[in-house]
Amino acid sequence: MKDYIFTSESVSEGHPDKVCDQISDAVLDAYLKEDPESRVACETLVKNNLVVIAGEITSKGSPDLESVVRKVINDIGYNDDALGFNGSTCKFENHITKQSPDIAQGVNEGEGEDLNQGAGDQGLMFGYACEETPELMPLPIQLAHRLTEKLTELRKNGTLKYLRPDGKSQVTVRYIDGEPKSIETVVISTQHSEDVSQERLHQDIIDNVIKDVIPSKYLNDSPNFHINPTGLFVIGGPQGDCGLTGRKIIVDTY
Repeated sequence: MKDYIFTSESVSEGHPDKVCDQISDAVLDAYLKEDPESRVACETLVKNNLVVIAGEITSKGSPDLESVVRKVINDIGYNDDALGFNGSTCKFENHITKQSPDIAQGVNEGEGEDLNQGAGDQGLMFGYACEETPELMPLPIQLAHRLTEKLTELRKNGTLKYLRPDGKSQVTVRYIDGEPKSIETVVISTQHSEDVSQERLHQDIIDNVIKDVIPSKYLNDSPNFHINPTGLFVIGGPQGDCGLTGRKIIVDTY
């Protein structure tokens, strides 16, 4: 009998790195909407009340990038100066230029040393499809995603009004003979307001998030729950940590 554990993590939409991913994605979408042939390489950095976009873009489109970026930030929930990051008031810097002709010749068919159409970059991905979940994803990453989604849902619908946008989850699953059998550990860290006790937060997260998301059949072996294990998480988002595009790509490209 083969017995092992596997762990995956997810982050909420308000995590600083994920904020950057969403901004870069929105910039891409804005250009593709105006010009489907656009070539977009956009990186984003956020820290405190500052957002910087930079990269190389070749397109016939010319969207208003500042309004695109500010909308993403506000929609996530960073719309109050008290959070240290506000889509309406943050400083915005745009350092987008056109794609380098040296890179472009490798992408343009009929140009460069190899006349076939190529790619401007390369990358590696890891992952597999399986029958553990309806999404055809491994159980640990599927549950981790659902937990952070639930945090966002409860924050935005007002069920847990003290929650703030930044958050993270981690799920450890025990496998026996290749089949997921039980949850060993669940870690949830969530930003919150100052006026909630850790005791209330812990119980609310267990009752409204963990037990709502994770099927009871996986909770029979009394898994370990770690809720905000470092203690207070009032300062979060870009105020608490710098965010960069691409640091959480394993969360989305599993």
